[in-house]
Amino acid sequence: MIQLSTVSKHFEGKKQVTALAGISLRIERGEMVSIVGPSGSGKSTLLNLIGGLDRPSAGEVDIDGRRLSGLSDDERTLVRRDKIGFVFQFFNLLPSLSALENVSLPLHLRGLARRKSRQRSRELLELVQLGARVDHLPEELSGGERQRVAIARALANDPPILLADEPTGNLDTHTGAEILRLLQDLHTRLGTTILVVTHDQTVARACSRTITLTDGRVVGDERR
Repeated sequence: MIQLSTVSKHFEGKKQVTALAGISLRIERGEMVSIVGPSGSGKSTLLNLIGGLDRPSAGEVDIDGRRLSGLSDDERTLVRRDKIGFVFQFFNLLPSLSALENVSLPLHLRGLARRKSRQRSRELLELVQLGARVDHLPEELSGGERQRVAIARALANDPPILLADEPTGNLDTHTGAEILRLLQDLHTRLGTTILVVTHDQTVARACSRTITLTDGRVVGDERR
């Protein structure tokens, strides 16, 4: 499903910074994997490369049999649209749109008819237990509810891969635990491949596999 072959990422400035240094790993379809490590270890950079949001300085990233380095920008956009859902720490919801409209947005961009996109969005909000909040604006929702909307939006195009960057990092302990249970439930029910970048050891231990990064290198790969 996800294959990285000797992937490196350097950032140029007054001094070159190496964010990732020759990482090779494989993530199978249907795995739920946590990525942990200290700040600056390369966790978010790794997630951005897997998600096609950035290009490696060296090495290859393959997503579901497609080598990203050989794709044009438009082709990479299609891979992200069809294969990958993104969940971020700060939700990234559009404040002027309701929960239903935020979830519907990726479907509108894909050209799905309005009636079908609204139906699909309602089903997803029901899936994340927000069926009663479809018409609420983000400011009218709690932090946990906003993250549920963000997860529903990430699932809009039925992607086989879900990438979550600190999905509980902006939530209190109780709400974070609820979001973790939701991700586990979605993983079980949908069979989605889930990668979670986290500093929270509770989240890390809830995954069937934990990859540990230090200084841009894999220093641990534990399966449970």
